Amino acid sequence: MPPKRKGPLQLVQKEVDDVTKQVDSLMKDVQSQGGSTEEAFRRCQDLQMLAEKALKTLKKLTKADELAPVGNYDQRKQEEERRLQNILERLNMLSLELSPPGPSTAPGGVSKEDSEDDDDEDSDDDEDDEDDDGDEDEDEKQAVKPPSQSDPRIYTVLSDFKGEQEGDLSVQRGEILRIIRKTADGWWLAQDSKGNRGVVPKTYLKIGSGVDDDGDEDDDEKDDDDDENEEESSEEEEEQDGEELTDEQDKQSGALHSNWSTVRKALTEIDATDVLSAMGAIPSGFRPSTLNKLLVEEGATYKGSHHIQPELSQSQLSFRDLFLDPDTGRVRARQVQTCVCFTLWSCRRIPTPGVGVQVLSRHIRLCAFDGTQVLSNIHTVRATYNSKSPKTWSFSPRMTGILPTLLDGDCFLRCNSLSPDLGILFELGVTFIRNSTGERGDLSCGWAFLKLTDDTGNPLPNRTYELPVNGGTPYEKDVAVEASVTRESPAGVFQQMLQARRQPKLIVKLKSANSRTRTQLSLLPDTLLHCSNCVHLLALHRQLQADTLLMDRPTMQNADLICSPILSTFPVLLDQPDLLDALRGAWMDAETNMSRAQKRDLSFLKQEFVKVYISSVYFLLHSPSLPCYRWADPPSEEQRARVIYATLESLKHTQHTTGQSGSPQVFLDPMHPHLAFDVTELTFDLLCVAR
Repeated sequence: MPPKRKGPLQLVQKEVDDVTKQVDSLMKDVQSQGGSTEEAFRRCQDLQMLAEKALKTLKKLTKADELAPVGNYDQRKQEEERRLQNILERLNMLSLELSPPGPSTAPGGVSKEDSEDDDDEDSDDDEDDEDDDGDEDEDEKQAVKPPSQSDPRIYTVLSDFKGEQEGDLSVQRGEILRIIRKTADGWWLAQDSKGNRGVVPKTYLKIGSGVDDDGDEDDDEKDDDDDENEEESSEEEEEQDGEELTDEQDKQSGALHSNWSTVRKALTEIDATDVLSAMGAIPSGFRPSTLNKLLVEEGATYKGSHHIQPELSQSQLSFRDLFLDPDTGRVRARQVQTCVCFTLWSCRRIPTPGVGVQVLSRHIRLCAFDGTQVLSNIHTVRATYNSKSPKTWSFSPRMTGILPTLLDGDCFLRCNSLSPDLGILFELGVTFIRNSTGERGDLSCGWAFLKLTDDTGNPLPNRTYELPVNGGTPYEKDVAVEASVTRESPAGVFQQMLQARRQPKLIVKLKSANSRTRTQLSLLPDTLLHCSNCVHLLALHRQLQADTLLMDRPTMQNADLICSPILSTFPVLLDQPDLLDALRGAWMDAETNMSRAQKRDLSFLKQEFVKVYISSVYFLLHSPSLPCYRWADPPSEEQRARVIYATLESLKHTQHTTGQSGSPQVFLDPMHPHLAFDVTELTFDLLCVAR
């Protein structure tokens, strides 16, 4: 009786078992110091390639590929993926120990293309191996002969590079280097003509032994050997297309010197994503974050601090969205085309970045979107994460005390756009740091879009929606988040159901607001997206805006500077949610001491709000002990939380001592120093901030 044929998953499992045994054997040899370090490093690289190949094969497998039904297929596949990732982690750590000093091989090991190039180069240089091995120690101490121009490992330095840390190799423009080892993180181990070794960024190098300053001498200096190496260097030239473009720009500008930090900053998003993709550390559908790029590059245009400012009319002599009701003295309510409240519920089956990166934040950035452009501010909600279910994100966790704004998934959107395609764009993202280089970055894990009207133009009903998460950017269509998740329609109904369950999903719930919240929302700017728990604070700020700009100014044409610490500093809180939470907590404490009549008295509420704001958040904004706000920086966030908590406790103590809400005595406490006074703290410049 012939033996049963094994399915693809079983074959991969057997391959993983074999790799595991080889890794265990290698670890024992290294610990016992048996064999040379070079041999162990070579075995480590071979095992890395085997593990990456097995992982790539595993990700392509589907249940339909099996010869017979397999129970718990998805669970078994995930277990094998975790085993392979653990193997790669062990090999990465071992590779770091065995590699030469300086920035070593990035997690994930040497890429397939680089390893193939190295194999080709080794086979071409077999005749020279004996000389190189025998004289390697002497080469490091004394000068070596310039290598032949036909060697594909010979590169020319395009710009000066000064080593910034131990292990770097300082080089000058036009110098010829021999590349000893290429790594996926872009720092290549090189040797100069004097025998000095160290790492240099690959963006400073160009294959060949000549620098094309003017492009006039290229044809005369080419040798016949270059023709023999055209095929060998073609792949590397393709890899360096983007780098050569940058180099051409440098040459055209006549810049003889370059700053590596500037180059790295300019290429961080592209290079980091490409390298991580080559390492297999991120799924194929991940991209640099589109909305984060807008926040960084467009200044305040897409921040909440910009959108709560009043908008000028076309004549620039009045306001388009800020009016007073002459009968009540309150801000006149304004109805807009779209005003919805919704809740971010959870995300399911979201892929996780692999080894080599540390995730600092999982979050969703959301905004009003019409398919072509962002129509509102970009609001961010951070997801909570459980290591037991790594592919599930949740929002609004249960916790004692008030829920921080950053974690609150209850949001509102006001937008006055007439676009029939208006909806909410959700971009799932992670902020990460690379373990090998310490570089930070923001990646998009996919995006979802909820159109707020149906095909007939009517608003969507209030219910829960499961939105498919697409890979790529919002301007790319039909891109899967993972290569293993296809979007082709299976033939069978059962297969369609199984595939639908494997698709990444975002669950969002549209809901209605109570009458009080609807009234407060109608007082806000025509276009704004933010957290629902801050609506009452935004409405009070809007009332103070109207009083100052519409009643207190001598004339509507007067554009002098206005002394108003609240108007000048309150917008900053929308970009620093921990301070907004501090104000919300201080205001809640003040409200507990108010009577019902006082809560209905608008003039009293405004006076109390000013007192609480000045003695809490305004004080914190100018405290030298409060570090600058930095997104997804745990040490900074913890220190800011301690300072904010201590200050609010001092405020509560002062209130109990004096019996007054928002007493200015907190400014006289010698335990709390202040930054040097700046007139901009009190100055509201209407011409600069109005939209």
